[in-house]
Amino acid sequence: MKGIITLLLACALATPAWAEVAPRPEYRGKGHMLQTTQDQIRIAGYLALPKGAGTHPGVVVIQEWWGLNDWVKQQTDSLALHGYVAFAPDLYKGKVAYDEATAHQLMSGMDEGEAMKTLRAGADFLRSRQDVRANGIGVIGWCLGGRYAIRLSAADPGIRACVAYYGAPITDPAAIQGFQAAILGNYGGDDQGPSPDQVQAFEAALRKAGKKVDFKIYPGAPHGFANQNNPWGGFRPAAAKDAWGRTLAFLNKELKLASLPGKKG
Repeated sequence: MKGIITLLLACALATPAWAEVAPRPEYRGKGHMLQTTQDQIRIAGYLALPKGAGTHPGVVVIQEWWGLNDWVKQQTDSLALHGYVAFAPDLYKGKVAYDEATAHQLMSGMDEGEAMKTLRAGADFLRSRQDVRANGIGVIGWCLGGRYAIRLSAADPGIRACVAYYGAPITDPAAIQGFQAAILGNYGGDDQGPSPDQVQAFEAALRKAGKKVDFKIYPGAPHGFANQNNPWGGFRPAAAKDAWGRTLAFLNKELKLASLPGKKG
């Protein structure tokens, strides 16, 4: 609960009280919504599949505090176009926020333990699929999703690659030591949730523990800089483009190529 409160404060710092996101027409993507049961846990989410036969790496895609909205589905589709079986679990159970007050309510009402069970079931769902390489599971998330991407990677030793956009760090040494995934972090220099100092401390702790880490802090970039729908003027096109390029290169190396048949792991 302490982590959720911290994230709420971070979003509040980045969010003027008047901000509101207007509803947009329903996104018609390449993927589709599904419901399934995995590990006796009922999960729903958006699944996007790559072209081509054979097996592919899988990526768990974790939403921002707005929920499983069109932008998250677009990122999921983009990952599928780059060769990943991408699945975005719905942590808000069908609800999507279009304004700050609703997003605050949905995020503060979410149970962290339940969310983690859903995400772990989502990763296991990908592993269970015949078109997914069980040794090639990664995770990506933004803001709320970045926070959970880090925590899912710390809790699930089968996660091979983690991409966190402005995700709140973990500080528990045992959790850091148990981190098995390579981790890529994209953070804003003008963000205070987490701040650059917190990001650098997290990076140093990961390196001290011998983990594979690549963090970048973008000068002048605020929280949510990678989302062109950022309603508070925080979108930074150059930083967003660079961060996405880093993301694709990282996933290609640490997930796609490393999980090819014949590779260890």
